[in-house]
Amino acid sequence: MVRSIQEGGVLMMSSSSSSTTTTTSNNGTDSDDSLSPSSASSKSFVLTTLPPPITGAYKPLAVLSAHVGSVSSLALCGEFLLSASQGKDIIVWQQPDLKIFTKFGQGDGSVKALVSVGSKVFTAHQDSRIRVWKVSRRSSENAFRLVDSLPTTKDYLGKFMKQSNYVQTRRNHKRLWIEHADSISCLAVHAGIIYSGSWDKTLKVWRLSDLKCLESIKAHDDAINGLVAGEGRVYSASADGKIKIWGKEKRKKADSWSHVLKATLEGHAEVSVNSVVVSGEGRWVYGGGSDGFVMGWERSEKGGDFEEWRLGFEMRGHKMAVLCMCVVGEMVCSGSADKSIGLWKREESGRLCKFGVIQGHEGPVKCLQASPNNVGAGFMLYSGSLDKSIRVWWVSKQDCVEEEKKKTSFRTLLMQQG
Repeated sequence: MVRSIQEGGVLMMSSSSSSTTTTTSNNGTDSDDSLSPSSASSKSFVLTTLPPPITGAYKPLAVLSAHVGSVSSLALCGEFLLSASQGKDIIVWQQPDLKIFTKFGQGDGSVKALVSVGSKVFTAHQDSRIRVWKVSRRSSENAFRLVDSLPTTKDYLGKFMKQSNYVQTRRNHKRLWIEHADSISCLAVHAGIIYSGSWDKTLKVWRLSDLKCLESIKAHDDAINGLVAGEGRVYSASADGKIKIWGKEKRKKADSWSHVLKATLEGHAEVSVNSVVVSGEGRWVYGGGSDGFVMGWERSEKGGDFEEWRLGFEMRGHKMAVLCMCVVGEMVCSGSADKSIGLWKREESGRLCKFGVIQGHEGPVKCLQASPNNVGAGFMLYSGSLDKSIRVWWVSKQDCVEEEKKKTSFRTLLMQQG
């Protein structure tokens, strides 16, 4: 059976495979600590012939269609690509051939977000819980094993007897402050901490070593849609139209720390900010809005308790809402409800220059994941959509902006001569 994508690339649907492969370590020898594909592999769509390049900016490589629901989140876990779905299933794809290795997590509620760190995978669910999965590299059976959920039972037992540990969530309804009261929409991991953002407007802070909830922050006036963490900061994007920046500070009378608000970045009035990324070693923050705009804020060199930021860039990047973003070096990718992916290059000034648009999905692009490793002169980009598919692209890292400027100048010259 042959399936073709919009750009003309030919993809073959492979049948269940009875062969197994063994991954090798860096020295080329077989490793017993590697996972191998299951002999009962499910259907997957894998590239059999390379399609011609559409532009110098990107090439389509593969379409993966196995989810029963909209693809909501993507993550890289070693040699695997993980894809989560609103249809409750998490699929593990083994690279480079992208055949299905296994599935896990079915029946635990719609999966909203997932992250991978070390030998663990964290999945956030509509039922307001975070589940923890242990990745085993010694056996192909039960490779992703559920080991805990957040809040942990130990955390519950340590707090449920004390009345001061309860907070008002709705009228005449209270919950422990360590619990989310609504769907968890996003996760981020940095420096031994996992952060969770929820539609309940709170940002919670969990310690990776013992999975204890350390803080619950009333972060926004509306649902939190996106999180990113790095350089000692965590950035939260919300439907209230703001991006807030939180930094860790030592408490005055205790040998501990807490997160404090460092800055509030204002977007367009009455426009939800759906995603946030950070570039330039924390100097620039970019957000995508429900009005299709991509905006950028630059940090002032001034210090102090409250950081100073200025709006340095804004551009209508899509015809419909920006739903997701990712950053790779000097490049930013944006996925939209208009079914397209925007390719942007960060200039020295910090402004983003859009040099390409990827078309191919048949539904809104809900999530993006970029590989940090170079592949030739570019990188691998994975996109998940409400059309229930995952698409794989190769994106060039070369200076496509200059090429686009030359093309524009040439067209302008022709128009003037005509």
